[in-house]
Amino acid sequence: MAVFFGYIFLGLSLSAPVGPVNAAQIDRGIKSGFWHAWIFGVGAMAADIVYMLLIYFGVAQLLTAPLVKTFLWLFGFFVLTYTGIESLRKINLQESPKKDGGNTSIGQSFMTGFFISLSNPLSILFWLGIYGSILANTIEKYGASQMLMYSMAIFIGMLIWDFSMALLASSFRRYLSERVLHGLSVLAGLSLLGFGVYFGYQGIMALIG
Repeated sequence: MAVFFGYIFLGLSLSAPVGPVNAAQIDRGIKSGFWHAWIFGVGAMAADIVYMLLIYFGVAQLLTAPLVKTFLWLFGFFVLTYTGIESLRKINLQESPKKDGGNTSIGQSFMTGFFISLSNPLSILFWLGIYGSILANTIEKYGASQMLMYSMAIFIGMLIWDFSMALLASSFRRYLSERVLHGLSVLAGLSLLGFGVYFGYQGIMALIG
């Protein structure tokens, strides 16, 4: 049982680093509330499941092919830049950021989270490095039959983080002043643009290389 809880903590740790998913989830929570932020995170987790399955079934080599990595860098640039620009474009300093909630459906929140995570090449390297080593170590120590249980523990940890981030973002929406909310929305949008520019740079360098 201690090992199981250890893998839950690992899932929390894997989700914690600041990145485009966390920045976009906070922005979604400020503008649309808890449920949109939580479903956004669930969409991002769905993309993580895709990568975990690819690694589990041994097709991770496809993800490291130069052409695929270049495509993902450039696709990530498009998704993050578009999302960042849209986020900044919708900020009206004369209106409350809370009024944006009615313009976004739950399905849109899910798909945005899914595509931002799926198009993040850092996620690929992350899962290859972390989950790949966990997969090998767990099978060696406990056998393949235990891998599913420990993979579920990782996702329980990620789900806890997702819930916490959605709760935090919706708390911002409820308790912070309008000026602070606008500032956080601008910061989240700029963060997405910054990640988008970085992805674009990496994609161009991969093309040149």
